[in-house]
Amino acid sequence: MKLLDCTLRDGGYYNAWNFDPELVNEYLEAMEAAGVDMVELGLRSLKNSGFKGACAYTTDDYLCSLPIPARLTVGVMVNASELVGLESMTTALETLFPASASDSPVDLVRIACHVHEFEEALDAVSWLKDKGYLVGFNLMQVADRSEAEIKALAKVASGYELDALYFADSMGSMSPDQASDIIGWLRSEWKGELGIHTHDNLGLALSNTLRALDDGVTWVDATVTGMGRGPGNSRTEELAIEIAQRRGTPLNIVPLMTIIRKYFKPMQQHYGWGTNPYYYLSGKYGIHPTYIQEMLSDARFSEEDVLAVIEHLRKEGGKKFSFDTLDTARHFYNGEASGGWSPSSVFEGREVLLIGTGPGIKSHKVAIERHIKINKPLVLALNTQSDIDASLIDIRIACHPVRLLADCDQHAKLPHPLITPYSMLPDDVKSSLSSKEIYDFGLNVKANTFVFNEHSCTVPTSLVVAYALAVINSGKASSVSMVGFDGYGADDPRNVEMNALFHTYVESGDVVPLTSLTPTRYSLPAKSIYGL
Repeated sequence: MKLLDCTLRDGGYYNAWNFDPELVNEYLEAMEAAGVDMVELGLRSLKNSGFKGACAYTTDDYLCSLPIPARLTVGVMVNASELVGLESMTTALETLFPASASDSPVDLVRIACHVHEFEEALDAVSWLKDKGYLVGFNLMQVADRSEAEIKALAKVASGYELDALYFADSMGSMSPDQASDIIGWLRSEWKGELGIHTHDNLGLALSNTLRALDDGVTWVDATVTGMGRGPGNSRTEELAIEIAQRRGTPLNIVPLMTIIRKYFKPMQQHYGWGTNPYYYLSGKYGIHPTYIQEMLSDARFSEEDVLAVIEHLRKEGGKKFSFDTLDTARHFYNGEASGGWSPSSVFEGREVLLIGTGPGIKSHKVAIERHIKINKPLVLALNTQSDIDASLIDIRIACHPVRLLADCDQHAKLPHPLITPYSMLPDDVKSSLSSKEIYDFGLNVKANTFVFNEHSCTVPTSLVVAYALAVINSGKASSVSMVGFDGYGADDPRNVEMNALFHTYVESGDVVPLTSLTPTRYSLPAKSIYGL
């Protein structure tokens, strides 16, 4: 059995491979003490865009600066995407590995590849073996491949002098029984060493690894506290205990537990790796975990947004991560807008008071309610806003399908008509709103665009405030006063996004003017609710 820790490689997806030198030094000591056999200290890469730390390149010079215990086998990983499709793979390999293994601190090179890259990437094996390196291949995203496909891949691999053939549970969707099946299929054609790299979306990373060991896998991966892309991996502090027990050898994890306390737990609290219900759903539906990682690190994504994106990717497919796909999934109204209600029947010529959900509503509740009673604007409330007396609200507006489903019981109890793109909503949401008086106004999302039609609109984002502004303009209101739009800190991406939205709105031409009557951090014209 060989235990390989790849914390500084897989964990780098959270901190751009920028690990503190003291952490790295103490990590190496802890790995030796815990009985780890191999450490994959980072990537080798030809790409250089944006800042990345030393472990993104793991050069020989960098490795020579580290106090690496003699007992540890040192590895690096290369992504096959940097090797395949080139005029000369040899040129790329010579750049990545300028020295032979005998003159390099690197002992092991692992190549991570998708199924479609596998056969071409295998050409790197002979070159690396001639240079004296141990060579491993990590087959990614094989959990949903058929028995025939996996056996065919193993047969191709059998023609090369690989030191280990790994399969990776890239989506974290594998069960122990599936892992066992895949091992059997690979073993039918591949007689060499087998390895497994697990992800913890379903909380099964350790279970899958232990089942693989029971079924004859001899190379297993882990990371400290599971630090790795998405929810992370099998945890070294747990797997080291299991390996020591199977080997019948003593175990010293005191240095490992020390670096967890000093470095990794604070980083985990900051970056947030580890399984959760969102990662669980991504594993269940075979969605690339980077979608979840990106959304959880972006304050613009509410709980409803994350769930809506997961549902979109469940239906449309999300095995390959793409920022474009993520943006499309977040702004789910991308089809042709349809609706049957005209806002002008309610809004034309009216002064509108738009009620947001910020804390300014509670702080200035008395003044806001007094303003409504005296000036009698048309009061439009976002979602189920409840701080203002319900008898003073005329209409509510909502457009997020997940939010609507979550709020359906509240909407059923509220007496106000609801403006929503009803005909475009999923059937389960429509059903939940069947008892409501609905004003069906269509919605389409297109970047940097406001278009106000009689029965529908196009807006730059699916945020409900954008939809509300479009309804008000389509309805030909005379003015819009806003309360409860407090905003966020200056550097908060939600503040940036909202200011961009208001800028696009103002630049759209002849639009209904906006004025904030309660404190706001947004770039909005402002007056005081107390001076009216």
